Amino acid sequence: MLSALEGRFTPLLSVPLTVEYEAVMTRSKHLLASGLNEVEVNDLLDALIAVSAPVRLSFLWRPTLRDPDDDMVLEVAVNGQADAIVTFNLRDFSMVRTRFGIPILSPGEAYERIKSL
Repeated sequence: MLSALEGRFTPLLSVPLTVEYEAVMTRSKHLLASGLNEVEVNDLLDALIAVSAPVRLSFLWRPTLRDPDDDMVLEVAVNGQADAIVTFNLRDFSMVRTRFGIPILSPGEAYERIKSL
């Protein structure tokens, strides 16, 4: 999720989403694919947290999407008033724009928008 302020983009994170990122990123197959070790993953997550805006989850929107872990992303986006959700998973998030008014962008689309600022 991204929030735009004064032409800058800020990632949005909640505690549950951060914990989920850590759990997924430290799986053996993801460590192997990334070439990182757990310490490096934790350093990367620490850097992400440092530049992110924390989101307090006042409202939960479960179940909305097929994957409960995707619902965590949606909840951060809605509660954090995100300007967009950036994901490769465009299909599973397709109804979000209609129901919540949050654009769903591929990473390439988000990059092009950022470049045009």
